[in-house]
Amino acid sequence: MSGDHLHNDPQIEAGFRVNDSHKHKKDKEHRHKEHKKDKDREKSKHNNSEHKEHSEKKHKDKHKDVEKHGEKHREKDGEKHRDGLKHTLKITRDKDSEKHKDGEKHREKDGEKHKDGEKHKDKHRDKDREKRKEEKLKSSSGSVKVKKENGFSSPVRVKDEPEDGFTISPTAHNKAMKRPRDDDDDYKPKKIKSEGEKKGKKRKQEEEEEDIKPKKNKTKDKGHVGEVKKKKGKKEEEEKWKWWEEERHADGVKWKFLEHKGPVFAPAYEPLPDNVKFYYDGKVVKLTPKAEEVATFFAQMLEHEYTTKDIFRKNFFKDWKKEMSADEKNMITNLSKCDFTEMAKYFKAQSEARKAMTKEEKQKIKEENEKTLQEYGFCVMDNHRQRIANFRIEPPGLFRGRGDHPKMGKLKRRIMPENIIINCSKDSKIPTPPAGHKWKEVRHDSKVTWLVSWTENIQGSIKYIMLNPSSRIKGEKDWQKYETARRLKMCVDKIRNTYREDWKSKEMKVRQRAVALYFIDKLALRAGNEKEEGETADTVGCCSLRVEHIKLYPEIDGQEFVVEFDFLGKDSIRYYNKVPVEKRVFKNLQLFMENKQPEDDLFDRLNTSILNKHLQDLMEGLTAKVFRTYNASITLQQQLKELTNADDNVPAKILSYNRANRAVAILCNHQRAPPKTFEKSMMNLQTKIDAKKDQLMDAKRELKSAKADAKVRRDEKTKKLLESKKKAVQRIEEQLMKLEVQATDREENKQIALGTSKLNYLDPRISVAWSKKFGIPIEKIYNKTQREKFAWAIDMADDDYEF
Repeated sequence: MSGDHLHNDPQIEAGFRVNDSHKHKKDKEHRHKEHKKDKDREKSKHNNSEHKEHSEKKHKDKHKDVEKHGEKHREKDGEKHRDGLKHTLKITRDKDSEKHKDGEKHREKDGEKHKDGEKHKDKHRDKDREKRKEEKLKSSSGSVKVKKENGFSSPVRVKDEPEDGFTISPTAHNKAMKRPRDDDDDYKPKKIKSEGEKKGKKRKQEEEEEDIKPKKNKTKDKGHVGEVKKKKGKKEEEEKWKWWEEERHADGVKWKFLEHKGPVFAPAYEPLPDNVKFYYDGKVVKLTPKAEEVATFFAQMLEHEYTTKDIFRKNFFKDWKKEMSADEKNMITNLSKCDFTEMAKYFKAQSEARKAMTKEEKQKIKEENEKTLQEYGFCVMDNHRQRIANFRIEPPGLFRGRGDHPKMGKLKRRIMPENIIINCSKDSKIPTPPAGHKWKEVRHDSKVTWLVSWTENIQGSIKYIMLNPSSRIKGEKDWQKYETARRLKMCVDKIRNTYREDWKSKEMKVRQRAVALYFIDKLALRAGNEKEEGETADTVGCCSLRVEHIKLYPEIDGQEFVVEFDFLGKDSIRYYNKVPVEKRVFKNLQLFMENKQPEDDLFDRLNTSILNKHLQDLMEGLTAKVFRTYNASITLQQQLKELTNADDNVPAKILSYNRANRAVAILCNHQRAPPKTFEKSMMNLQTKIDAKKDQLMDAKRELKSAKADAKVRRDEKTKKLLESKKKAVQRIEEQLMKLEVQATDREENKQIALGTSKLNYLDPRISVAWSKKFGIPIEKIYNKTQREKFAWAIDMADDDYEF
């Protein structure tokens, strides 16, 4: 309903006319009283609540009187109360417009009255505006109860409802509802808000926006990317599987669920361009694809020393002929007449082209490799995504081997899906073989850790695709290995006493076993496996030592009972060592060598099977490798205690760590050939050291000059300059020391491979504890890959860990 209903009601119109002058007088008196009360409120704020209660009570009483007098007097009584705590602009305007309409109708009759009414209305508006401003200032200063009394900002509650059959106009309805709209939270009485209310709310919104905006800006200033990275870093940390905190599978079970995509096979052979020729005896020969592919393997190694070795050339030519057609076999009979020069040049040009690729081309290849990695480089094991180590099948090529391997140069054939055995769980999705092929076999063996296996054709050994070193399977294996070595620590003295007693045994077999165990313990020698002659390189271990591999010296270089070892160990690495031994060991070796030829076995009544069985009797899980692990770890721990100085700086402490690691590498015979770029890198490093020394001399001269100035001037500026010069000298000295330490470290590690012992024989918890104890960042000891591998050790080891 609109306000027309109220205007057309004759009774209400009459009431307005009769009571108009009386109403204004009453309004003035009422406003005067209210004005005094407002002043009282400003003087004492604590009286606010009492005044509000009084106003509210008065308002309710008058409202009841209006209901008694009937509907005609509702509007009139409402006019009397519009000077309450808050009256809206719309109500005033509605009433003024109604009065104006009355004046229009009765202009002829009551012209003078109308003029007086208009003047009165103007005064009324001015006073009403002042009143609203005062009320708004009070409400903005913050009394919650004032806001509730006005009926518009309060929590919504319908207090009065219209009687049945009575239709209320919007104006009358607004007056009747003192705490309206409790059931309508979305209602916003925009039309009946005064300018003061709007401005106040706008200011409040602006203040709230200002409170929020600076926070956003701060985040941007700090670097939104950095925040995202931190969140990603935290997410990655949360996603890391702390398998070492879970219970291990029982009964040798390695996993309960395993799913993967299978291996990635080597790309198919692409024939050479027609302009790349192969010559035999000076004539161009077009080879069949199979023969050409094998020829390219030799061409790619043409500049390598392998192709000059007779055994390599002989094995290659023999296997190459197997891939030739009948015509090619009859034509090509001598490798020396073959000319692979153009092929070699082509592959060299290909290599140079790859190096000269643009950044965009390299990025494209990188993205393709990453896509392949994400698809094939991960498996799901027990509901966790685990990285696979080597998901690509090795491409065909020529076998090289280490040292003078008797099978070098033989053809490593292409591995096909028909050679592959897949291992996964029964309830997993079995990998799909390439189109037109099938797998050799699909197994569901949860007691093994490999995903894919095949047998290679050179030595008949089984090759595997395994999980990454950072996976649970590998981590558990490492952890178990070091825990077994720690168990050996508890009984090693007993074992040593046992083999010392066995040196005196009447049985030759027992004596030989005891001396071999002494070498394994003291020298960290490998046990040495039995192998067929001619099938592998001539490498030996402790049990397979021959008489020719040792020499005995009753006295040499001021030492008694010295044994000289000289043989090829694992990977054809030479083991050479002169070591003094106990007298009884020396006598037993003399006994073992009696009446034997140089090629005869030193321990002719011992092999690895006998030795390993004896080790199992001494301690469950004990092997020659456990002895190596124990001796390596205990040596590192002892060396770190001896070499580390708590007062040293970080570079000096790292040098101490590397020296301790070096002692272990020497014990385990972890040698390497000096890098090809070693001399060049050392020259570059020495140049840096010389430049830093010159810089230090200049800085010291400047410091001396600054000291002289400081004695003369004695002002604040000179003091600051002197301090900066002192700091500069100190900084350059630290940089020089760091470079010198680096040079020493490189020189000492020239022929020592620290990585092998660090990753395979040293309990990582020793290194983690040391780094925590001396405040060395773990990143200085282990790189990212190594930290992932040893995540279990980094998490569980404290600074007081003892092996």
